[in-house]
Amino acid sequence: MSDHLFSGLKVIDCASWIAGPAAATIMSDFGADVIKIEPPGVGDPWRGRSASGANNDYYWQLTSRNKRSLAIDLKHKAGRDVLYRLVARADVFVTNFPLPVRDRLKLAPDHLLPLNPRLIYASFTAYGEAGEEAAKTGFDSTAYWARTGLMDAVRADVDTPPARSAPGMGDHPSATGLYAAIVTALYRREKTGCGGVVRSSLLQNGTWANGCFIQTRLFGEPVPHRPTREQAPNALANHYRCRDGRWFIMALFNEDRQLKPLLNAIGLEDLTHDKRFATKEARKQHAAALVAELDVVFATRDMAEWRKILDGVGVTFGVVARIDDTADDAQMQAVGALVPFDDSPTLTVSSPFHIDGEAKVVPRRAPEVGQHSEAVLREAGYSADEIGRLRSQGVLA
Repeated sequence: MSDHLFSGLKVIDCASWIAGPAAATIMSDFGADVIKIEPPGVGDPWRGRSASGANNDYYWQLTSRNKRSLAIDLKHKAGRDVLYRLVARADVFVTNFPLPVRDRLKLAPDHLLPLNPRLIYASFTAYGEAGEEAAKTGFDSTAYWARTGLMDAVRADVDTPPARSAPGMGDHPSATGLYAAIVTALYRREKTGCGGVVRSSLLQNGTWANGCFIQTRLFGEPVPHRPTREQAPNALANHYRCRDGRWFIMALFNEDRQLKPLLNAIGLEDLTHDKRFATKEARKQHAAALVAELDVVFATRDMAEWRKILDGVGVTFGVVARIDDTADDAQMQAVGALVPFDDSPTLTVSSPFHIDGEAKVVPRRAPEVGQHSEAVLREAGYSADEIGRLRSQGVLA
């Protein structure tokens, strides 16, 4: 293929789990040839974390679509020699191996960059590469979500337990950050001709995600736990339950213009003359009372009815969707957030941006372990005898 932005770009995904590999997935969406390096046998430990079977392992299908799998044993010198040959011809190398593992396997920048001065070495870690915790392992639930204060900040109130994260909730945004670093380095390479190392981590991405609260504290201001919904400081930036049990959240920040049309539309015209709600400061002082008034009225209709009414008066709001809603979300499909695989109408989640005039690759199913090993080695110049010898040594699956 030569009709995509990254056609001809060679990427080695020598990472595991989600964040590092997903950065390579974004590149594959725009046509890069991504070689997934996996250990022989079970392959990447992210495999099989959902349903079994190649086409039903839905987490794997999301993170490793479009890629080709090369299963080699990097603990074996012959396996590393294979990787070195691929690196010499590659544009990008992505890894999230712990730093001591990279040194032990001879996959650190000092080992690979001399093989290819134009290589972009994309390094992803849990806690960064400096300080006492540089070698510490972590996942998005521990380094992105818990460590950065997000887990504590989004709890319902001070008395409820911290909220657990959803699978990949920190990994996929972190992957986008790593992708940005890679593309920035590719731009630098266009200007200088030189590759180099880019680094990102779960800790840094989580800190960025929680930037508003952290920056507040860095300026010496307190960040108290949020009050209960009923005691929300702004009733017009709160969430409400409808008659059918569905929820929505409002974000009415232009109150002077939007409040009166809202109250008229929902049958609370009398409140436009209520001194408790006459000004922004008054509404802040009596927020709990306004929440109570809105709770009563919003409980009288189903979400579908309120959606039409709120849209009709231009109120900014969002339905609190359930996961079951997303497959039928026409807007997600219209903007290309959900797209079908090339071999079936089954949908997958696309990378979160588009470039005018640049078509994305139609998603292909993720590979089985070592599915493309022989093809990749032949492209790298290995003969049939050499490939057979690697197989007999247990280096190649």
